[in-house]
Amino acid sequence: MKIAILTPGGVHRSGTERVIPCLLWLIERLVRAGDEVHIFAFGQETTPGSWPLFGATVHNAGSRRSYRTLLSALRDEHRRGRFDMLHAFWAVPSGFVGALASLLLGVPMILTLPGQDIAHLGQGPDRARATLAARLKLRVALWAASAITVPSIAMNRQAAAAGIAAEPVTLGVALDRWPPRGPHRRDEATPIRLLHVASLNAVKDQTTLLGAMIRLRDLGVPFELDIIGCDTLGGTIQRHSAAQGLTTQVRFHDALPHDRLRPWFERADLLVMSSRREAGPIVALEAAIVGVPTVGTAVGHIADYAPDAACAVPVGDAVALADAIVRLSEDESRRMGLARAAQDRALGEDADFTAARFRALYAGAAKPCPREAPATRHRAIAGGVA
Repeated sequence: MKIAILTPGGVHRSGTERVIPCLLWLIERLVRAGDEVHIFAFGQETTPGSWPLFGATVHNAGSRRSYRTLLSALRDEHRRGRFDMLHAFWAVPSGFVGALASLLLGVPMILTLPGQDIAHLGQGPDRARATLAARLKLRVALWAASAITVPSIAMNRQAAAAGIAAEPVTLGVALDRWPPRGPHRRDEATPIRLLHVASLNAVKDQTTLLGAMIRLRDLGVPFELDIIGCDTLGGTIQRHSAAQGLTTQVRFHDALPHDRLRPWFERADLLVMSSRREAGPIVALEAAIVGVPTVGTAVGHIADYAPDAACAVPVGDAVALADAIVRLSEDESRRMGLARAAQDRALGEDADFTAARFRALYAGAAKPCPREAPATRHRAIAGGVA
């Protein structure tokens, strides 16, 4: 098949910096299966350009608002050889442009929705307001999609509440690039080592994370926390940490290339996530593959895995987050049980599994079907968004 993947970014020419690893893993596997893959990105770089990546070709528009540029690039490549499938990640802007391309070129589109799009529908624990223009673009993307996927069962429930018929497809980990490592017992005489990997922003809610750390300190629980991710809040979280006297326990690190993250996961005892909403997080799957369980808010894969393969607490509840960490710091058998169960689940839905599921969806969407069925379904979806 000839496949066009539309994404806001995450496909840097280095293959390691400013990338979305699970997207690259999917691209790599589609190419291995013999598919011709073209990636159309809005703002990976500030100027338009093209480059090879893992056997695929990236077409960069240069700006998130370069709808016309991206549509022209799609049309031109379609003329060189017809696309069989469009796959858009995120409804806005990718799904909206994909919808226009689908109508203009007569090519079916698969749409993968992350947490932000669901939040713009007023669903989920952290509802987000969107502009009228964004809601209209979201409606167009939903209407045009031949199939809609979400990365987790928890997000599928949120989509269903919004009237969207979606299918959960895990964006799994590439085991050849992120090999499994068995769970390791921790030395209970040393501080429990915590890891948090995420951009510093309001959705990831590091304020709640630090609230949990304050409680751990006040309870006398020895711990170390490493926070890895780019700062979008101008140092607010770092200043809050310092003001609360956490400088000896909490260490901040900038964003790291994906290939330099592995040692941080391997030294951790727990991954701790405090997100208000999540499609994944993929880092929870990466932690599971290296034998590290996750404690976090009940979103995405954390909600899916709980209670047997993760520990989930209510969104925004710093006390519950801290208390869950305390319990696992005192119960090594429970921590190891979570680690083993999480690894089993993550291994069963790896990147090969993801690629196979998507290729099956592509094949199904490419088959001719009665005109009435998709029209009826899309009308129902569009009505759910209004």
